[in-house]
Amino acid sequence: MTPSPSIHILQPVIALLIWSLVMTLWVLFTRIPAMMAQKVVLDPILPPKDLTRNLPAKVRWKADNYNHLMEAPTLFYAATLVLAITDHANGAAATAAWAYVLLRILHSLVQSLVNHIPTRLVLFVLSTIALATVVWHGARAVFGV
Repeated sequence: MTPSPSIHILQPVIALLIWSLVMTLWVLFTRIPAMMAQKVVLDPILPPKDLTRNLPAKVRWKADNYNHLMEAPTLFYAATLVLAITDHANGAAATAAWAYVLLRILHSLVQSLVNHIPTRLVLFVLSTIALATVVWHGARAVFGV
């Protein structure tokens, strides 16, 4: 049985979900030991930023990136699901989706390891172009443009 073209657009979705889980584990395995070392008191009245303010920057960068993976990629998930549901996932859309995922992974690595902001900005802009391409394909599928 030949897989539906929709499978090809869902593969990068699953890849980004897996990457998000990898970042979750990376945050947990760095943040919890750092908080224990700093003897952070888990005060429910304090905002999370106040609880982690004194953690080393390299620990905070990973959590910041995790938060970023819960923001803009929501647009990616919606657009790719539109393409899958409407069965309008073509090669160009899948290529843009994979480009988005790879650029987001690179962005995560740069932010989590060295946090070089000019490099992050370039990766963010490029990933936004890839995201816009995926959304454009979704718009064409829904509106027949």
